[in-house]
Amino acid sequence: MDHKTQRTEKMTPDFSLIYSDILSHQYPEKREECQSLLAKSSLSALDIMELNKKIFGKSGSINQKYRSYGKSDILHILHYQKKYRLNNSQLANHFGLSRNSVAKWKKMFII
Repeated sequence: MDHKTQRTEKMTPDFSLIYSDILSHQYPEKREECQSLLAKSSLSALDIMELNKKIFGKSGSINQKYRSYGKSDILHILHYQKKYRLNNSQLANHFGLSRNSVAKWKKMFII
């Protein structure tokens, strides 16, 4: 039983290792620019989005469907909205989200 629980705890990919490999093999000139993010002990979804922008440029809505956000990421995004007084559409455009996702998160975590 312990073997199963150990295996399910660490089911997230090691994004630091993945992006380090990408940088060393394909984009060695961008390694220094991304080093501050790669040095973190754990990467949030926002950190991964930032790494994608720095390495590959602004990719638009490619693979938008497969993004997932943790509770801390969602709360950070909603805090950003409150701090900069953005409406749902402005926030969605800034982070590359759907307005419906933002509205759903506000219902779940704020109201």
